[in-house]
Amino acid sequence: MSQSDAASDPRARLSHDDLLAAGLADWRKLVDRLKARFRTGDFATGLELVDRVGAAAEEADHHPDVSLTYSEVIVTLRSHDVGGITSRDVDLARRISEIAAGLGAAADTTGLTQLEAGLDTPDGSRLAPFYAALLGAEVKDGEPVDPSGQVPTIWFQEPAEPEDAGSPLPPDDHEQRWHLDVWVPHDEGERRLAAVLAAGGRLVSDAEAPSFWVVADADGNRSCICTPLDRS
Repeated sequence: MSQSDAASDPRARLSHDDLLAAGLADWRKLVDRLKARFRTGDFATGLELVDRVGAAAEEADHHPDVSLTYSEVIVTLRSHDVGGITSRDVDLARRISEIAAGLGAAADTTGLTQLEAGLDTPDGSRLAPFYAALLGAEVKDGEPVDPSGQVPTIWFQEPAEPEDAGSPLPPDDHEQRWHLDVWVPHDEGERRLAAVLAAGGRLVSDAEAPSFWVVADADGNRSCICTPLDRS
């Protein structure tokens, strides 16, 4: 499907290239959702922004997730019926940006993050009910998912074989089954990597960059810095 076809079909999932072409300067794609942060500076302005966003969402019959704190509002958009981002999200994102600008709430994409936890296991389906119960979540497509968004999504992956030369995870003597997937915007990956290295981290592999970098802390515990770049 071409970019123009996807943009005109409200049920078609949009690619990262589609979203870049849409020119949503205030928004970034993180995993399968759009996210924006608006710096309000005070609680009253944030509350007004949330109220107006709610009214716009009701008018569009398309509803975002909204987080309000004293000095900022974070808005997340996703078309749950298709499991991704569609033109409905793009349209509402544009409207929300207009509302925020009208209130003097500046967009700030710096530091936008989406966290997932990955567990190396050959039998994730067997473990999924336990983690769903532990986190107050539910099992969807074989993984624990919290519809309220209070805890990160947990996903399972087959452990890499140490002798697998094609693995982006070179073997070492540090055993680890859990790792964090830290999703950042397409233009944030290298900055986040530089910050991690400056803070004492170690680059384990950049074989899959800019899709993801594997990093480790001083004790060898690994995590991945992930972006939407170079993904199908």
